[in-house]
Amino acid sequence: MSVPLPIEVNDDRQEPIYYQIEEQIKALIVSGYLPADTALPSIRALAADLGCSVITTRRAYQNLEQEGYIKTYRGKGTFVQEVGSKERSILKERAVQDALRQAVRTARQHEYTDAEIKRLLTMVLGEER
Repeated sequence: MSVPLPIEVNDDRQEPIYYQIEEQIKALIVSGYLPADTALPSIRALAADLGCSVITTRRAYQNLEQEGYIKTYRGKGTFVQEVGSKERSILKERAVQDALRQAVRTARQHEYTDAEIKRLLTMVLGEER
């Protein structure tokens, strides 16, 4: 029996839906929310839950499998792979850096200066305490 995944996709975001799915599943694995050997929903079930196409979820699962986060066993299902603590630490840092890079790109598209970006980051940090 697989666990329901607490992920959401948003058509209004710049990132493709498959990428949104990948990144959220990676975060759930790296954070330990989805430990090794946890069964994931089938591609069809996840597509139905998220209201997206089977092709989209298949691409996300294929990319996750190529990166070693999950493994699919024919006739059994798809399961979370073990991620070592050192690798987990590196992946968590990389995920945060990627999110910050995206935030900076968005700010630059809106012509914010470095000082304005720092001010916004400080403000958001204060809100999240």
